[in-house]
Amino acid sequence: MQLIYSKIVPSKLLHLVHKLEDISSAPIDKGLARINVVPDEEFLQLATLKMDKGKTFKPHKHIYKKGEQKVIAQESWIVIKGSVKVIMYDLDDTIIDEVILAAGDCSMTFAGGHNYVIQESDTIVYEYKTGPYKGIKSDKVLLNEI
Repeated sequence: MQLIYSKIVPSKLLHLVHKLEDISSAPIDKGLARINVVPDEEFLQLATLKMDKGKTFKPHKHIYKKGEQKVIAQESWIVIKGSVKVIMYDLDDTIIDEVILAAGDCSMTFAGGHNYVIQESDTIVYEYKTGPYKGIKSDKVLLNEI
């Protein structure tokens, strides 16, 4: 797993890259290997789970909790097929890192900017974002071209 912190505010986690091999090599105990990937204080959460056949969980539902009043849209891409180059930006909109994601890999942006360059035709990704979605004008601002 790769954690990318701001160079402007060194304690600020901006981006995270979690590769398929991070969970693939984890040992299974009682039918389950689990990695809680994201720090608890982030709004967008991710855990990866590797499970043996037959593993089950107790039926459950999630409870409502009071949300934050001011939140930034956080986003994650999980590559299903193909590959994607992720360009990650710091708080001052300068490039801080670039990573190639393959099938099974994911990137998460908590703050700062990002861009994606598709590396193969027919690439498929799942995009997850915090909601609710209130239209593009309320969701993002474009960075100056560098």
